[in-house]
Amino acid sequence: MNPELLTQRSAGVVLHPTSLPGPHGSGDFGPNAYYFVDWLHTAGQTLWQTLPLGPIGLANSPYMGRSAMAGNPFLVAFEPLVERGWLAATALQNSFVAEHVRFDDVLPWRMQRLREAFAGFQDRADTATRESFAAWQRDNATWLEDYALFMALDTAYGTDLWTDWPKPLAAREPKALAEARSTNAVEVAFWSFVQWQFDLQLQALKAYANERGVYLVGDLPIFIAHHSCDCWARPELYLLDAEGQPSVVAGVPPDYFAVEGQRWGNPLYDWKAMEADGYQWWVERIRRQLYLANVIRIDHFRGFEAYWEIPVTEPTAINGHWVKGPGIALFEAVERALGKLPIIAEDLGLITPEVDALRLATGFPGMRVLQFAFSEDASSSHLPHNYEPNTVVYCGTHDNDMAVGWWVCSNPRERAFAGEYLGTNGHEVNWAMIRACSMSVANHALCQFQDVLGLDGYHRMNTPGSMECWTWRFRWDWVRAEHAERLARITAASGRIGFDRLRLPY
Repeated sequence: MNPELLTQRSAGVVLHPTSLPGPHGSGDFGPNAYYFVDWLHTAGQTLWQTLPLGPIGLANSPYMGRSAMAGNPFLVAFEPLVERGWLAATALQNSFVAEHVRFDDVLPWRMQRLREAFAGFQDRADTATRESFAAWQRDNATWLEDYALFMALDTAYGTDLWTDWPKPLAAREPKALAEARSTNAVEVAFWSFVQWQFDLQLQALKAYANERGVYLVGDLPIFIAHHSCDCWARPELYLLDAEGQPSVVAGVPPDYFAVEGQRWGNPLYDWKAMEADGYQWWVERIRRQLYLANVIRIDHFRGFEAYWEIPVTEPTAINGHWVKGPGIALFEAVERALGKLPIIAEDLGLITPEVDALRLATGFPGMRVLQFAFSEDASSSHLPHNYEPNTVVYCGTHDNDMAVGWWVCSNPRERAFAGEYLGTNGHEVNWAMIRACSMSVANHALCQFQDVLGLDGYHRMNTPGSMECWTWRFRWDWVRAEHAERLARITAASGRIGFDRLRLPY
């Protein structure tokens, strides 16, 4: 861990690895991830922020996965598996080459390639490699054993929720679990193998990036999915009924994004139960995420001060209410176990003085989003002249439109305000926003890669409330040398990197 990263002035780009180019239908930890690190280095960027790297859930969302600890299997690159002799190169000949492909077609194809690689490993791995795999399994047993068995059972029972599995398995009766591990031993080993490869590949990419002065910023969703190994393995840590179903669910009240609020549907934590063992689940979760990344952004930070509790019978989030969260006690427990934490607090939405006080007590930098500023007035906390240094500013987050799309869709008052503040009539509004964020006093300035490329709203990663999201990808022929050069010049001029690091003619 390197908490000093958050005290240094820096700049970065937001791009999820699935958005990377490549011939296999979805971006991964393969060659294009390394090319992107090189591009970031050339552009003078210090931070590469991703979305959550865990397994995806409903509608391909990385915020509703089946494990808080595991990695997304679809980020495992095939090239290293071919190099090891476990996957035949011919298996990749029918890769997806079209610009637009359905993830519903891509994901089963990728999963089949992973199964073929596992079979190759079983047949051809040498003794040293098998021992390395076994050692990795032992080192990660605290989360891996439950995850691999959960996924084996999830595969066996199809789309059923874990609460619909045979009662002895849903209730985790020891005899039933032992029998299931034996019966599904090969499937359990497969899911362990995939996680092993995920870890090896991500650690290699992380080391490559760090050597070039680029650091990974991960994303930790505050809540987990009900149909997850976490909820199945430790149901006592959640507010569930006798059948294992949530009695209340998570969400947010009506806001900028949704007039009825957002009913996320995640089960809520039993914070008293978590407090009883010193928040050990959170200690291990954050320890794991800081192994995968250099810094982590905690999504929905305000939920640790108070969270929006919605009765499970309510179809929308309107009739929820605020309930107090664990507050500073949680972060004190984690810091006692792990030391100073390199965490970014996503403190957006309805923020009260109590939420501000909690963030200040932790010392974590908060977030500002420039796009939000122009629906308010000059006193907006999202305007650069109102920032404090311990801040991470974004032109827009993954939930926002691109700068170009935002300009087109904003109302005349917002455009007039933004035009005056940014000094633009809409021409290159993306660069005007990037420059305003970078020149601010905020220690960290990030932008979406789409905004560097000047793309419009068609290319946004997520539209809250929509089911058609999370699958955007770019192509390298959209990226011109001037993109990196221009971003590097702005980054250097704003003191976020020294001019001596740049290889640009002046």
